[in-house]
Amino acid sequence: MLHASPSSFVILPALAKIVCEPGWKWQKREKPLQNYDLFYVWSGEGTVVRRGVPYQVGKGSCFLFRPGDHTSATHNPQKPLVLTYIHFDVTENVADIPEPYRELSETVEFEHLLARYVRLFLVKTFAAEEEGQLILKQLMIHLLREDQVMPVERHVSNQLAEVIHEVANYVSQHPGAVHRVEDLAARAGLSPRYFSIKFKEITGSSVQSYVIRTRIERAQHLLLYAGMNVTEVADALGYRDIFFFSRQFKQHTGKSPSEIR
Repeated sequence: MLHASPSSFVILPALAKIVCEPGWKWQKREKPLQNYDLFYVWSGEGTVVRRGVPYQVGKGSCFLFRPGDHTSATHNPQKPLVLTYIHFDVTENVADIPEPYRELSETVEFEHLLARYVRLFLVKTFAAEEEGQLILKQLMIHLLREDQVMPVERHVSNQLAEVIHEVANYVSQHPGAVHRVEDLAARAGLSPRYFSIKFKEITGSSVQSYVIRTRIERAQHLLLYAGMNVTEVADALGYRDIFFFSRQFKQHTGKSPSEIR
């Protein structure tokens, strides 16, 4: 669905966000699903069965049922499921289809899209179908991106990943500062060795490589758009030796700073 045009998404009338009644259950029907069904759990506890395989579900559980799927579900009446379901079709032949099930670790953006989609059709909204098609495409991209997350990051706790990303963002926002591993590790509340290992696992770069890359990227921007000369840029980014700056710049970009400017 990655390359499907938004206009190829067919919006079907079966959509809602609901709080399931205590006695709710989704019974298996004789005929399988005829279309796609995006099924997301906001809260509660239950069991969903897809093609004979049971899944224990809670907040963040997300299914993309496909045409031909047989499904059923029950829930805990004391902790009823709150869920959104969206039925749709795609008129184009699609190859990139999100996985049938995943547990979303980051839910805020996804839930915002789901809520927006449902609100479009609660009342008559101008251009609701056109916007709905765009949102469906965004939802599919979000799921495909979730499926592509590196396995190593899936095994890192969400809290640790968040801390590492915060430090990486701090480095990006302060490219001219002196970033010692010891200081960055202290900012993350980790030992320097463990911080270095996890930083590389999560970002794909060593701390030193990441610091250099952010400096060179900032240098390119300053040379192109800020009207600064090579000496001024080198000084702004903490380089005491302009020749070292020029050599490092060329190693990463293939061009000297003067060529960029």
